[in-house]
Amino acid sequence: MALRNIVKMGDPVLRKVCKTVDKFDDRLHVLLNDMVDTLHRAEGLGLAAPQVGVLKRVCIVEYDGELYELVNPVLVR
Repeated sequence: MALRNIVKMGDPVLRKVCKTVDKFDDRLHVLLNDMVDTLHRAEGLGLAAPQVGVLKRVCIVEYDGELYELVNPVLVR
């Protein structure tokens, strides 16, 4: 897959509202794979789509050797 550039803090894209994912297609699959490659290169624990410049409600988290791909996650208080 491809490595994507990680957007730095202060970039206006990080303040925008993300769109809900409504198509689970090849484009989403490519995005998730690119995000995994980018996360591994950065040696991080998690990455959200806006951090790679994509305004979609998608994030990935790697914890304890397991990779979690979250699409349209909802934060609950």
